[in-house]
Amino acid sequence: MQPFSKEMSLDTEINKRRNFGIISHPDAGKTTLTEKLLLFGGAIQIAGAVKSNKIKKTATSDFMEIEKQRGISVATSVMAFEYNNYLVNILDTPGHKDFAEDTYRTLTAVDSVILVIDSVKGVEEQTRRLMEVCRMRHTPVIVFVNKMDRDGRDPFDILEEVEKELNIAVRPLSWPINMGKDFKGVYLLYNHSLNLFTSNKTKLSDEIVEIENLDDENLPKLIGEKDTKKLKDDVELINEVFEPFDVSLYREGYLAPVFFGSAVNNFGIKELLDTFVEIAPSPLPRETTAGMVDAHEPKFSGFVFKIHANIDPKHRDRIAFLRVCSGKFERNKFFHHVRLNKQYKFSNPYNFMAQSKNVIDEAYPGDVVGLYDTGNFKIGDTLTEGDNYMFKGIPSFSPELFKEVINTDPMKTKQLEKGIEQLTDEGVAQLFTQQPGNRKIIGTVGELQFEVIQYRLKNEYNASCRFDHLSYFKACWMTGDSNKIDEFCRFRLKDVVFDKDGNRVFLAQTAFVLQMAKTNNPDITFHETSDFKLEVAM
Repeated sequence: MQPFSKEMSLDTEINKRRNFGIISHPDAGKTTLTEKLLLFGGAIQIAGAVKSNKIKKTATSDFMEIEKQRGISVATSVMAFEYNNYLVNILDTPGHKDFAEDTYRTLTAVDSVILVIDSVKGVEEQTRRLMEVCRMRHTPVIVFVNKMDRDGRDPFDILEEVEKELNIAVRPLSWPINMGKDFKGVYLLYNHSLNLFTSNKTKLSDEIVEIENLDDENLPKLIGEKDTKKLKDDVELINEVFEPFDVSLYREGYLAPVFFGSAVNNFGIKELLDTFVEIAPSPLPRETTAGMVDAHEPKFSGFVFKIHANIDPKHRDRIAFLRVCSGKFERNKFFHHVRLNKQYKFSNPYNFMAQSKNVIDEAYPGDVVGLYDTGNFKIGDTLTEGDNYMFKGIPSFSPELFKEVINTDPMKTKQLEKGIEQLTDEGVAQLFTQQPGNRKIIGTVGELQFEVIQYRLKNEYNASCRFDHLSYFKACWMTGDSNKIDEFCRFRLKDVVFDKDGNRVFLAQTAFVLQMAKTNNPDITFHETSDFKLEVAM
């Protein structure tokens, strides 16, 4: 009977887990919403908005110094808390487009998404990009329309825009009563109750008023005759225009439930969280080079989706973030590192509440574990209980900006090289080396990443450098006939570099040059993502 109870234990642990990422355009209120979810989960006792003057406290999930100074998230934070007998894992992602690649990789580690939309600005550019990634993977999405305490767009216009721009059907599960200075609260369509608005930025409030339905005689007393009539008309229109909510369509990524509220005022968050834990999927199957791996499979597996150096500036620690995909992760147990074909055990694995870390003895599918790393891990690495496959869909993309690293303090050469090596391991930038001369080139998808790298080199490694712009259009990895690749590289020596794995990469100066290279070299395949490495490695 022992194996049976062990299996039941694994299933129980998996079914109570909810794992999601929060995505949005910058300044839509994503990090503030993360904090308020932690507040409701009891993980923190007081919330402080990033720009608050009264509470001298930066957002819990923004722990890098540069994030505190600029009031934006540039690294993915991982936080866990318990709520209503569920274990919730939040991955708060960078909103800034220059850090989109970090967000794309994080989306490979989540089972669902909460998309935050600014009620004033509606759907924005970064929102569209992130939703494309979600749709590709059929990731379930819940929409939270934020900042209802400000004068913004008409809610029906926002819903229409979401459906049109993000190519996903929606169904409101709460509905706002006015907005801006006239905002009175939301009506909860799924249980016919009323949540009256009170501005409360730091503490929890419970202002749910039970009413039987919209014909309840108390409704006009609570919100007035005029707003009662408008609410009835709006709900009637919603029921006519939108299909009833279907959980299966949501879990398949075709239908997004929508909630309205104000994150900074803690308003509408509880309804969002209550519904999320009820309808969101437990950990889902994952694709590997050997087929799909189900979360309920007894043998452990997981992959590294993020690496972060110097989370604690007092200790030069480097943490690999591992998403558990199947079975059970156990402290001090040997696991198989597939890429290196070596066995490793971990004496101090961690889970996270933003910056605070707690040593754990075990972890289950959906959990994110922090592993101390001395340089053995790269993004995309797979750990198993002996199986020899790799998880797919965690690529590096071709950078869009290229700059040469120029050392401005020759006395700190070793510190600079170590810093560049470790920071590019995190995946926000890619390091290329050109020979002869050992010339270092960094490629990124956004200008802000260079600023972050320069700041962190100075503050974490005591090294300084400048970046000189290089005119390249795209980086392409090459596979195919090795003799043809050798010949191509001899002719293009000044445009060929090596990535950190020793792969040759062609830096094309323009789109025309790249197209000509493809046309003139049919025996060479030019790859714009690093996905091909998996097939070569296996």
